[in-house]
Amino acid sequence: MTEPDAAAATTLSFGPFTVRPHERLVMRDGIALPMGAKSFDTLIALMARPNEVVSKWELMARVWPGMAVEEANLRFHIAALRKVLGDGKDGARYITTLSGRGYCFVAPISQTEIAAKPRSVPRMGLPPVKLPNRLQRMVGRDDAVAAISDKLTTARFVTIAGPGGVGKTAVAVAIAHDLLETFSDAAHFVDLAALSDPDLVITSILLMLGLPAEADDPLPALLAHLRDKRMLLILDNCEHVIAAAAPLAAEIFHAAPHVHILATSREALRVEGEQVYRLAPLAVPPDSAGLTAAAAQTYPALQLFIERATAGGAQIALDDGNAAIVAGICRKLDGMALAIELAAGRVEAYGLEQTAALLDERLNLLWQGQRTAPPRQKTLQATLDWSYGLLSGIERLVLRRLAVFAGHFTIDAALEVVPDEHVDRARLFDAIDSLVAKSMVAPRPVGAMMRYRLLDTTRAYLFESEPCDAALSARHATYYRRWLEQAGTIWETVPSADERAIHFSALHNVRAALDWCFGANGDAGIGIALAAAAAPIFLAMSLLIECRRWSERALLAIDASSRGSAEEMHIQAALGLTLMFTRGGSEAARTALSRGLAIAEARGDAPNQLQLLGRMHIFHERMGQFDAALGYARQSLTVAETLGDAASIALAHSLLGVSLHLAGEHRDALNMLQAAWQGPGTERISTVNGFDHRNRAGISLARELWLQGQPADARQLARQTVTEAAQMDHPITLCIALIWAVSIDLWSGELDDAEENIDRFIAHAESRSMGPYLAVGRGVKGELAIRRGDDAGGVETIMASLRELHDAGYELLTTTFNIALVQGLLALGQIEQSAHLIDDAIRLVEQSGDHLYMPELLRMKARVLLSLPESKAEQAEAHFMQSLDLSRRKSAKAWELRAAIDLAEFLAERDRCEEATRLLQAALDGFAEGSDTADLRVANELLRTLSTPLS
Repeated sequence: MTEPDAAAATTLSFGPFTVRPHERLVMRDGIALPMGAKSFDTLIALMARPNEVVSKWELMARVWPGMAVEEANLRFHIAALRKVLGDGKDGARYITTLSGRGYCFVAPISQTEIAAKPRSVPRMGLPPVKLPNRLQRMVGRDDAVAAISDKLTTARFVTIAGPGGVGKTAVAVAIAHDLLETFSDAAHFVDLAALSDPDLVITSILLMLGLPAEADDPLPALLAHLRDKRMLLILDNCEHVIAAAAPLAAEIFHAAPHVHILATSREALRVEGEQVYRLAPLAVPPDSAGLTAAAAQTYPALQLFIERATAGGAQIALDDGNAAIVAGICRKLDGMALAIELAAGRVEAYGLEQTAALLDERLNLLWQGQRTAPPRQKTLQATLDWSYGLLSGIERLVLRRLAVFAGHFTIDAALEVVPDEHVDRARLFDAIDSLVAKSMVAPRPVGAMMRYRLLDTTRAYLFESEPCDAALSARHATYYRRWLEQAGTIWETVPSADERAIHFSALHNVRAALDWCFGANGDAGIGIALAAAAAPIFLAMSLLIECRRWSERALLAIDASSRGSAEEMHIQAALGLTLMFTRGGSEAARTALSRGLAIAEARGDAPNQLQLLGRMHIFHERMGQFDAALGYARQSLTVAETLGDAASIALAHSLLGVSLHLAGEHRDALNMLQAAWQGPGTERISTVNGFDHRNRAGISLARELWLQGQPADARQLARQTVTEAAQMDHPITLCIALIWAVSIDLWSGELDDAEENIDRFIAHAESRSMGPYLAVGRGVKGELAIRRGDDAGGVETIMASLRELHDAGYELLTTTFNIALVQGLLALGQIEQSAHLIDDAIRLVEQSGDHLYMPELLRMKARVLLSLPESKAEQAEAHFMQSLDLSRRKSAKAWELRAAIDLAEFLAERDRCEEATRLLQAALDGFAEGSDTADLRVANELLRTLSTPLS
């Protein structure tokens, strides 16, 4: 793309119009036409290439350089241009649209040298945003940046303190960009400005780091994650949440020795370790006679004013005559960067002298002559009051309405929320364009979208003068309900934390809307629908505590007429799941899930019935109620078959396959799990109910392969599922994959691999405050200790782990740990205790349904019987045979081999070697070629011993 050489630009004419590019003026018959800045830039871009097609992308790059904007913006300004020019009226044609290609200026142009020396306009691709964009040129802050950078590097914890509008954030962002290489690009910017609840400070940090915030007390998880990390953490705008931000920063500073913290705040955080740098206002020229332009230009405040005024379109040639006026403006604003920018943005409209006069009038009234070190709010209140007074009526109205947005918003959101009978869409576009130009609304590209926001001080100022009316707040809440309903279908599949962070700013608006809905003057009906729509997003972001809180508030607000609605169904489902993961197997979780399922059934809502059956399956499985879980899994397949789509059937196959696996129905489990792992629709069942069901089916399938005599394939599939889970950034998915992979390691006798995987599991669970999983990890550590000969330590560890798991209502692995305990107690000679435990374990399996382990329990029962003071050999042999027969009937080849080994040893001790040999040979037959496990090695060695004649 090209643009005209500025030196060659003169007056251009087409039809009845005259264009003066250097004055940014379009006239018709000598009368200036009203035209917005972006519309003018669009016209000049088209006239620069007459009779050529200019693509929409080239136009957007020219009109909004370095910014990602929505195509709707361009279409609006093209329409505005055509309206002003009268394009299409009385046969006049100026701008033509070429569908799918772009736009073309078709009128003859005279007196033009506009393209004499075309120069290329670079189109810079936007890198992924980790930090806010730094200013292209920051005035007067080089010394501060250098000093703070040195202090931050050596002391690790620096707070940039100073009054509002002094430029703390801009300096912090510049420092972060300068130090990116020092921290290997590990710099995280956390904007706290949009938070109204101090409790959300830690949540914002967790989400920026890509961590879930699912624990009642997420601090240990955050500290565990940061403990060995080297990074720069920027906490911006701490002052309004300082009670939470200050102690949290101190905790991070002490717990994470390689994390450097840079905070910005109106006041020091006043905690141990903090180094305070007070950022002074920009230096201003002295109030003295005879100030020259050359002397004035050495002061940063004046440099900033001139640069911002010029950037806003003002034509200022600083000379000795006007230097004193500019210096006076900068002094009156105390060198405050934000106030200077606001004032400079008005010069184009009012000129230097009028701007200075207005500034004098407004600020003197508010400050009453007290100019030294004013508090931030008073200074910004005065500046914003003055700036607000300079806006047109429509600009004021739009700005007040935009204050309903918390944090960033899109142009689409503004178009849905702001307009009414007083503000149409066209006037809204013009007003936002003007407010952006006047620095009252800040634009920021986020990903491929342009977003906007009001400064937090501007928003607070507007709320103080006139809170949002109910109709506006209702439109805001309704818009975000619709947005959530659309986003909820894809949110769970957004692959990375960075991409999810792009959407995170919308949650500020969701929270603000929920606060209003359930507030004194809100609309609870909208709030209930909003909470129902928000639940899937909160769950996908691992915001379990917050999801639970809003679900509980919404349920309290539901009246009799809303009982049994789709909204209640979604809220009950969300509440049940969050209670399950945050409070274990509570009766409240069961009640909520049961209520949600009953509503889905009553409404004939099969898709949500399937989802709730899945949650009921998970709930009962975690509770150790395996028969009940199997029942829900079977129901899920029935419902999925009525739906008929591949994804629903794949989800049901996953649920049923896992349940059949735990029930010991290995043939059917293998078929179901293979279908859920590789069948049609599996790619669309990923993160239903908070984790990846395909991955869960894969690791369960690996266990089935091991049990059915294919240990090499099992270990390969286990490694694959763990690798895939690690790439998903789904914490629960990875923990499930790791813990089941550990079971395969232990079964195979690969203790070093088991220890490596369980250490990884524990570290991951610890960093995310997964309490039950931590207890599971410790239990596996105990099992490893027993396998390595530390029977006493292992038994004590497993018992402590089981107590924790019982308290949490987590019984999924109780039988596994009971088997390990029996082994340890036998080794310690505690025969009576082991006898009681094995009987209890068998009864528990008969009651609950995890028959997968029954062959192992029968085998261990036989070993206990042989260890009694009065050995019961006949009963022991009978139990060995029961274990063997059950394993054969259920196709559990691996359990059959273990029973055969123990029984062969029993028979050999009683001179029944031929019988023992036949038994072992039959058990070894059917293992995949090349199989190698600890059990196979033991069996082959025993077989060789039996076949060797006694000397």
